[in-house]
Amino acid sequence: MTGGETSVRRRQWWAWAVAAVVVAWAVAPLVLHWLTNPDDQRLVDLDVYRTGGQVLLDGGEVYQYFTPAPQLLPFTYPPVAAMLAVALAEMSWGTAQWVWTAGIFVSLAVTVGFAFRDVLTRPLASAQGVTGADVREETGAPGLPEAVRRTRVTLRRVLTGGTRHAPWLFAFLMVACTYLMPIRDQVRFGQVDIMLVALCLADCVARRPWWPRGFLIGLATAVKLTPGVFLVYLLITRQWRTLFMASFVTALLTLLPFAVIPRDAAGFWFSALFDPNRLGSNAGTTNQSIRGMLIRLYMNDTFTAVLWVALVAVVGWYGFRAARDAYRAGDHVAAVALVGLMAVLLSPVAWIHHLAWVVVVLGALVGDGRDPVRLRVAAGVWLYYVLPIPWWGVALKAAEVPVLSPVLGKIVQNAYGLGALALVWLLASWLPKRRAVQPSPGALPAHYPL
Repeated sequence: MTGGETSVRRRQWWAWAVAAVVVAWAVAPLVLHWLTNPDDQRLVDLDVYRTGGQVLLDGGEVYQYFTPAPQLLPFTYPPVAAMLAVALAEMSWGTAQWVWTAGIFVSLAVTVGFAFRDVLTRPLASAQGVTGADVREETGAPGLPEAVRRTRVTLRRVLTGGTRHAPWLFAFLMVACTYLMPIRDQVRFGQVDIMLVALCLADCVARRPWWPRGFLIGLATAVKLTPGVFLVYLLITRQWRTLFMASFVTALLTLLPFAVIPRDAAGFWFSALFDPNRLGSNAGTTNQSIRGMLIRLYMNDTFTAVLWVALVAVVGWYGFRAARDAYRAGDHVAAVALVGLMAVLLSPVAWIHHLAWVVVVLGALVGDGRDPVRLRVAAGVWLYYVLPIPWWGVALKAAEVPVLSPVLGKIVQNAYGLGALALVWLLASWLPKRRAVQPSPGALPAHYPL
């Protein structure tokens, strides 16, 4: 290694360290807000996990226990999750909060790293030394002042990727994704979803995994059943070895509790699993699955059930076929994003925090950062899922404006679920067409509009 290479590597390490500090500083207000709110409102889902582990240690029945008032939340996960939660029960409540929150951000970092890998690692046309000639060639907005046009040149070059600026771009993406509402809710409730996203994404897109591929999907499916959609994905894409490993791990971790905690295992698989009310109000705004949106229409129960089954069949067929096509086209991030959206839309209950898959959707839309249209669309999707739009629908309904409140209010209340359906179309139909017209590899010309 030459002296120059050593110097560059040293600068990279310093850049990554500074980027980590920037991320910590930017997310600190969110973390401190939710970790210092009233104790009975703090990380209530983490309290469910930890309570499940504690009940096991105390020899109680996991699926008969509820967290203390005012939450009164039951343990709703498979029994192997309760076994894993024993580690949380061994910690103090304060320690568990900080350890879990750190795990959320580590998982988000893994997700961002894999989802945006193409733009983070793409060779960069130098973003340094922006000259007057570069600015004069910036024809995308001729009426703007020179300082603004110079910023556009630099920003465009940074967003087209490259390892030199990867730490700063990574920090920007981390902060941007943190403030998506589904990720804010991960911190607010102490949820596990982004960890499951990281497991499934890493298993599907890691180029040279050090673990048996399929192991992480199996683990995620055993802990929370919804990642089981990836077993369907592996089947239709004929990834036989990975499918075998994922199925084996799922089966092993599902059967293991019958040997260790048989009473609780039987209680979940033969009773608790079939009680949707254990999950909370299925008609609540936070349920943005297809079923949740239909329930809020307050139609006849039988008609709602029949319509739900029909829509699940149509959306599932369309989404899984699109995921298979994306896999065959070599766009594995888009394939994972589509399957993740299936986990949300097809599930009977999918809370807003289940939409942590939006991070992967954004990575698929950005791609390698060379297409400004894709960048603008990704920015629009990001903004859509930052704003608390479903709650605007709740406020609109409460206003009781004739016609407007009951009609538009319900549509806005379902905004995230309807948005997820739109994202499926975007990834399945629009994105392949954009790939076909994407500029050829290499640095963008200076006049290419941002």
